Amino acid sequence: MVFKAIMNGLIKAKAMPQISATERQALEAGTVWIDGQVFSGKPDFAKMFAEPYALLSPREREFVNGPVQQLCEMCDPHEIATTRIIPKKAIDFLASAGFYSFLIPQKFGGLEFSANAISTIMAMITSHSPLLSTLVVIPNSLGAAELIKHYGTQAQKEHYLPRLATGEYLPCFGLTEPTAGSDAASILARGVVFKNAEGKVQIKLNFRKRYITLAPVANLISLAFKLQDPDNLLGKGTDAGITVALVHRGIPGLEMGKHHQPIGDAFYNGPIIGRDVVIDADEIIGGTECAGQGWRMLMEQLAGGRAVSLPAGAVGGVRAAAAASGAYARVRQQFGMPIAEMEGIQEKLAEIAAMAYLSEAARVYAVSALDNNEQPPVVSAVWKAYLTELSREQAKNAMDVMAGAGVMQGPNNVIGRGYCSAPVAITVEGANIMTRSLITFGQGAVRCHPYAFKIANALEANDLPTFSSALKGWIGHMVVNTSRLVGLTLTRGHLASTPKIDGVTPYLRKLAWASSRYSFLTDMALLTVGGKLKARQQLTGHFADALGWQLLAISTVRRYVAEGEIKEDLPLVQYACEYALAKVQKAFESIYSNFGNNPVGFLLRTVGYFSLRVNPIVGSGLDRLVPTVAKTITKSGAQQSRITGDLYIPKFNLADMDSDEVLANTTGVKRLMAAFQAVQEAEVVQMKVIQARRSKLVDKGSVQEMAEAALAKGIITAADKKLLDRANRISLEAIMVDEFTPQEFFGDNSVTYAPGFECANVPNVKHGSNVEPFEKLRVVNS
Repeated sequence: MVFKAIMNGLIKAKAMPQISATERQALEAGTVWIDGQVFSGKPDFAKMFAEPYALLSPREREFVNGPVQQLCEMCDPHEIATTRIIPKKAIDFLASAGFYSFLIPQKFGGLEFSANAISTIMAMITSHSPLLSTLVVIPNSLGAAELIKHYGTQAQKEHYLPRLATGEYLPCFGLTEPTAGSDAASILARGVVFKNAEGKVQIKLNFRKRYITLAPVANLISLAFKLQDPDNLLGKGTDAGITVALVHRGIPGLEMGKHHQPIGDAFYNGPIIGRDVVIDADEIIGGTECAGQGWRMLMEQLAGGRAVSLPAGAVGGVRAAAAASGAYARVRQQFGMPIAEMEGIQEKLAEIAAMAYLSEAARVYAVSALDNNEQPPVVSAVWKAYLTELSREQAKNAMDVMAGAGVMQGPNNVIGRGYCSAPVAITVEGANIMTRSLITFGQGAVRCHPYAFKIANALEANDLPTFSSALKGWIGHMVVNTSRLVGLTLTRGHLASTPKIDGVTPYLRKLAWASSRYSFLTDMALLTVGGKLKARQQLTGHFADALGWQLLAISTVRRYVAEGEIKEDLPLVQYACEYALAKVQKAFESIYSNFGNNPVGFLLRTVGYFSLRVNPIVGSGLDRLVPTVAKTITKSGAQQSRITGDLYIPKFNLADMDSDEVLANTTGVKRLMAAFQAVQEAEVVQMKVIQARRSKLVDKGSVQEMAEAALAKGIITAADKKLLDRANRISLEAIMVDEFTPQEFFGDNSVTYAPGFECANVPNVKHGSNVEPFEKLRVVNS
């Protein structure tokens, strides 16, 4: 009777978050993975660290080292960015080498790569050219190939998959609309079932889609729409629901080909409009049996898919930031020293390096789970939101390091395009604000909690036995976890049972402590805020932050363990864990401050907040790690290669850079990396010269002047001098920014000066003459 009364009271009060039909399909899609461990309050790190950690197969590694490298070599990223045209040889190579077929089974002509291989390739190409990468990412992510592979009829698989594999069909996915972005379930696109004059069942479509990547060049659309069947011809009812069908370019009533202009590196993206477009009902993916199953299909594939393409691009961006900023800081000198030795620069470099290590750890851990048949929607949402945001932050840090060389556009700027393009990934597949404040904790609190989903289902079904059993379990869980939290708080995590890993175990204890507190706070939120959680997005956003950074810290340690606990990488792991725990601490403080106007909220805002501040989970060890971590990307070697990972770096022969012509015609990345190598090779010589100056064997002057004096006195050899000269020469070219004539700048051969200005007061002045600029020019028609 007590449980019956409680159940009726909860139903009447709508105490649990209400679950709509579309939300239920999202909640039931995929699996609970390490996110469930955090919500449990007692994470089993030994179990997590024993899970598979993917490596590329020999076939996949051969593809990365072969065709992927070749594709990047044939594409100049600056030329593609400025012309917005991909070379035809690259287009042909994409098709012939199988770049469209990573998801497609080999029996249908595909390469059938692992999720790890697909994300590795996407990360590598995206960091080289975002426009080029869209031609690889879109065919190999949510869309025609993936949906047909999992849900298509046999006839659809046999017809479409081989043609998608060869690029005969270039797909795009039509979902987003002017009034349905992050709230994709509210799409207005409509399809009405009818019989034509011959008695054939068809669908008349009307829709307006936007932000559709590859729409201007695609010839096959996977279109999402709401299907209405007034005469119930398909046997699914008059309002079947969201459906996905295939629409071919050129069909009457279909308009496509216009372009949007994305920020940064503009890629092929545009609108698709359909007015009374008629298709056969058989074009529904999966046939008429799958009418109304579109939302389920999308949620099931997004459950893992969000962890692949966008996180891969984000990881590629962080890698590029690490490689470029580390090399530039070593090459660029100010105040007689490389800027890499300045503490202010080191703070930025350390964060970039540690986040490159962390983001790659997260990428591999997640795709390993996908390859092990996990489909974790909450973790996928976290990876999408937090890795893309992390990439944007590290692009900003790299820009700070490179300063003027980062803000002046041109082929010599190796970081600016990535910085400008960063906001794109933030908005795709659900804007990060919505992913953080609605999806991550909204799904996680119900699906990943040990008992919440069972209780919600029992309340909806008015199932007393299930409700009673789940409520008893929840009460027991709360009692045990609250006791655990008290013990962990009093001992600062030392009561936690964690694996013994030198230099890392203290962080695992703190993560166990954080998990227990997170589980306690989740219980309190479900009990006191309950059905109003959807509206409390500021609170749920802070919960998402605490969850996300715990998962990222766990991923970092997982990588360290999987790679054999390489001791020189330990400072990277410690920095990443300190950084993540600081984010978790901040999130907890915000949760305590914003919990709500109820007794629990009052206690958290007062006593709880004070306790949280005087006994924080984060230490103060970040600053001491900065110099060591910063150096990991300012010196070539195995460690720097592990941090930058599979990043495309143009091959070069340093000796060739002695030629003025070769150096002048070298790309910005190649020139910077050549300078990076040359500076390191000449470092011993430079130290000899500096030591000679300190010993007053040579007079103080520029490096070149002191080197000449050192050579004359036999302190260095002619070969030494040659190494130093080459390093200085290539370094100067590497730090130079691009210059453009007025004709190049305005794209008009008739322009001599900026339009609206003219040469005045100085007769016969020519460009470059030795007079002050304001004497040359005056404003006309002001």
